[in-house]
Amino acid sequence: MLVALGTILSIQEQPAPPTSSSRSDCGPLAGRGERVGPQRVSPHTSLEAPYLSPAAGQGDSRQQVQAFSSQLLAAILDSMRKQEMRMGGEAGQGHGAGSPAEQVKALMDLLSGKGCQGSQAPQTPDRTPDSPRGPHGNDSRIQRHQEALLSRAGGSLELGGPSPRLTNLLLVEGLMDLQLREHDFTQVEATRGAWRSARTIALNRLFLPLSRVSIPPRISITIGVAGVGKTTLVRHFVCLWARGQIGKDFSLVLPLTFRDLNTHEKLSADRLIRSIFPHVGESGLEVAALAKVLLILDGLDECKTPLDFSNTVACTDPKKEIQVDHLITNIIRGNLFPEVSVWVTSRPSAAGQIPGGLVDRMTEIRGFNEEEIKLCLEQMFPEDQVLLDWVLSQVRAHRALYLMCTVPAFCRLAGLALGHLCRHRQGPQDTELWPPRTLCELYSWYFRMALGGEGQEKGKVSPRIEQLAHGGRRMVGTLGRLAFHGLVKKKYVFYEPDLKVFGVDLALLQSTVCSYFLQREETLASSAAYCFTHLSLQEFLGAAYYYSASKRAIFDLFTEGGVSWPRLGFLTHFRSAAQRAMQAEDGRLDVFLRFLCGLLSPRVNDLLAGSLLAPGEQQGSRVQVAQFLQGSLQSSTVVCARAVNVLHCLHELQHTELARSVEEAMESGGLARLTGPPHRAALAYLLQVSDACAQEANLSLSLSQGVLQSLLPQLLYCRSLRLDTNQFQDPVMELLGSVLSGKDCHIQRISLAENQISNKGAKALARSLLVNRSLTSLDLRCNSIGPQGAKALADALKINRTLASLSLQSNRIRDDGAKFMAEALAANRTLSVMHLQKNTIGPMGAQHMADALKQNRSLKELMFSSNSIGDGGAKALAEALKVNQGLESLDLQSNSISDTGVAALMGALCANRALLSLNLRENSISPEGAQELARALCTNSTLKNLDLTANLLHDQGAQAIAMAVRENHTLMSLHLQWNFIQAGAAKALGQALQFNKSLISLDLQENAIGDEGACAVASALKANTALTALYLQVASIGAPGAQALGEALAVNRTLEILEKRHWGGWSQSPGKCSEGQLKPPKTQSSREFLGDGWDDMHCHRTVWKPWDPAYQVSGVRQSLPFPAILTLRTVPRSGPTFCLIFRASGLPGPSAALGKNSI
Repeated sequence: MLVALGTILSIQEQPAPPTSSSRSDCGPLAGRGERVGPQRVSPHTSLEAPYLSPAAGQGDSRQQVQAFSSQLLAAILDSMRKQEMRMGGEAGQGHGAGSPAEQVKALMDLLSGKGCQGSQAPQTPDRTPDSPRGPHGNDSRIQRHQEALLSRAGGSLELGGPSPRLTNLLLVEGLMDLQLREHDFTQVEATRGAWRSARTIALNRLFLPLSRVSIPPRISITIGVAGVGKTTLVRHFVCLWARGQIGKDFSLVLPLTFRDLNTHEKLSADRLIRSIFPHVGESGLEVAALAKVLLILDGLDECKTPLDFSNTVACTDPKKEIQVDHLITNIIRGNLFPEVSVWVTSRPSAAGQIPGGLVDRMTEIRGFNEEEIKLCLEQMFPEDQVLLDWVLSQVRAHRALYLMCTVPAFCRLAGLALGHLCRHRQGPQDTELWPPRTLCELYSWYFRMALGGEGQEKGKVSPRIEQLAHGGRRMVGTLGRLAFHGLVKKKYVFYEPDLKVFGVDLALLQSTVCSYFLQREETLASSAAYCFTHLSLQEFLGAAYYYSASKRAIFDLFTEGGVSWPRLGFLTHFRSAAQRAMQAEDGRLDVFLRFLCGLLSPRVNDLLAGSLLAPGEQQGSRVQVAQFLQGSLQSSTVVCARAVNVLHCLHELQHTELARSVEEAMESGGLARLTGPPHRAALAYLLQVSDACAQEANLSLSLSQGVLQSLLPQLLYCRSLRLDTNQFQDPVMELLGSVLSGKDCHIQRISLAENQISNKGAKALARSLLVNRSLTSLDLRCNSIGPQGAKALADALKINRTLASLSLQSNRIRDDGAKFMAEALAANRTLSVMHLQKNTIGPMGAQHMADALKQNRSLKELMFSSNSIGDGGAKALAEALKVNQGLESLDLQSNSISDTGVAALMGALCANRALLSLNLRENSISPEGAQELARALCTNSTLKNLDLTANLLHDQGAQAIAMAVRENHTLMSLHLQWNFIQAGAAKALGQALQFNKSLISLDLQENAIGDEGACAVASALKANTALTALYLQVASIGAPGAQALGEALAVNRTLEILEKRHWGGWSQSPGKCSEGQLKPPKTQSSREFLGDGWDDMHCHRTVWKPWDPAYQVSGVRQSLPFPAILTLRTVPRSGPTFCLIFRASGLPGPSAALGKNSI
């Protein structure tokens, strides 16, 4: 290319021959095999033929170069300037008229970084920051178009504060199988109302490149379940564009809905543009060709004819009339309007009609989070706080209801129904007006509200009731029939001809009742389109119609107009509906079947009796329907979504025995006994709706390989999965690996501790980590993966970018395994927690890990305890700590580290400014090593937790540490348990506590500090205001020490935990409790003591409880059932005098034994 540029620059300027160069933006679909017709010129096209022919003579070179400059350079200039604009530079000038020399100079300016700021750059009429609409910025036609768009959207539409979920969309990589195959409700339930953790993209950048090297998308799709706000988003964007607040790259935005397109049988691309932009004049092609245009196609799921990309004939003639679905297919492929950007919105299942290879960008609208649910309900009930609180409590109390309220349309529907219920509630004794527990009950309340619930209150009889009942039955007979057959035919938008076919009275559509269920919308063709307010309302009315019609129908209602075997009776028709719903691969009849079952429940029958149902109607069929549904589960080997839907149907039927038995087994640990197909389906159902499984699905000690295999499709959507102690072997890991490899996988944390996983199982899991993008925590404790399993996992960690925590404790990986993990750490930048304790790792393994820590900056916690790294390994890690400034917690417990290793570590600690916690328990640190520790504590200003339990410090070493504690201002927790410490060190620590303001926890257990040491510590407690936990179990403390500590407690107001065992000085004689002069506390506090008898107690924890005067009784000591919890309580009396008493809680009566304490 540089050679060609040099050739061009050497040519004298000549008048350029007139050429007609088209736009040369290399769009995202350039070069696709499906595209037919004119292609855009790519800036990466070869500089060889047809521009410069190698066989051309010297005399033709000037013409060849001019042809080159007039076509390819224009393309390169245009593309480079657009790229510069995306990178934040000034908007470039478009290609246009200008001599080759001028174009080359402009190109060289761009290459040299001058951009298009030079004064001699060719001036062309393209977009600049001052004129965002380009050549049509001041065109009156564009202005009229903008005014028309604002008028259609409603000029009063307030867009000043849109919801964050509409201004920040989720950027997703494609559709999940769940989205392609299942009902919208099932998608929300299976994922537990949680939306994919994905990168977000702001609405104002929706059609811009994601990076400096990428290009803008041509085909963008935004997906979302029914009612999540896709149309609202489109209207919001269009209004903002019309006001000049967004999408300034687009000269023209042409919004169109498939409700508009459905009114046409055939349409040309030219007529399509003119139908949206009537101000264009005779031809809409000039608009699409000259301006940067965005075509919006809203509601692909409402298209009356599915798009078929495999059987659609290519069309490149914009004036040719073709079928509407063929027209849309050719526009998306780029055969028509290749320069026009296209934005499609759709429900997820319908979005699968467009091949993934044609989609440049896919985004998703997330639903409400908890705060947005609350905000939505607050907007519905702005002036009634009591009503709002009650509605919120009902939404939060029922997990299934809460999950569905993440869909905005459902949240508003539920708010209306619950608000109506609350207003008409007489009291909790009225069982008919209890809050809804099922989906059908909620919609029944909505139905009552639509009919005018004030006329249906219990006990009232008036002509109004009969009038409403007749109106309700008439509406169900008309709209219900329309709804049902629309569901069967996947039809969700209806027009007047459709209404006439189904015998819908147009006058009925004007009634207030119908407005709650059906909404009318004008199309561009000046005809009306009708659709149900929400898909679920169509399903509810369709089920109500089927319920009523099945009583008198002779033939199958699903084959209207066709021939079927005679079907008599409700049960026969119900079996037909259930079988069709279970066989539907897309789950479109799942919720319909739930409503059909719900109409059989006693509570729904009571709610709708008289208005929609006859009292007691079909109640005899309830048990038979339940038996049929449970029988349908017997043959299922894999728990699919249809089987889980059967459990939802049983719940709607209020037949919950199966689910309840499995839930009780989960709570009692007896789940392993329930292995039948119905129990598996019930377990999968509980994983979705149970509060206990919401945070973590604990299936430890419960599953066999067969049960796990049948549950795999449902385990995909568990956020946290615990499968410990199930005796799983390597074949099960192959199954789990396939789950973790799926693009639908939502599992973030999985624990497989204490199974029988070897290196083969670890390799299977490692393969899944190569592609998994959801897992953040993997626990493989207590298995047998060995060095080779560790190697496989380490190789995966070099690629994986999501796993943050890995536990390989007790897996015998040895030095080789540690080496492999160290190599992974050197490359990995996301792992923050690694547990390698109990793996027989020696000094060489520690050396490898230290080398990795010198490079790694992401690891925060390293558990290396119970290995054998010795002083050599400690020295290696010390060298790493001098360099590493990311590690915050290091556990070296029980690693045979002596004073030499400690000295090296403390030398590193003086330089390290990141480590917060250091565990050196159970090593061989003597007083000499303690001196090194003390020196480091005087210097270090970051360490907060130090554990020196079970070393050999003795008094000398502990005294040195005490002096350091006196000077240290950051250490918060110090463990000195079992270190042969005596009174001398306790005194030093007591003196240090009087000055130290940072230490909040001190552990001196199992050290013979005696009464003298206890008194020293007690004296410090009177002055210390920081310590909250003090551990003194087995410290040889007698009555004097206990007395001193008691006096200190009377003064100290910060200590919350005081643990002791084997203290002397407890009186066993009956009598009143001792009294002391205490300052009144701010609140009544209780310190609970747990022990095996009067002489064996320790302070278990501090609690805060209301005082019960019944426990102020003193009297004869009774025998206590030990262990008992005794509470030390300050009891308010008159004046400043307080009484310390011990209360035995959980005993037979309130006046049970009271003991006397020496303090």
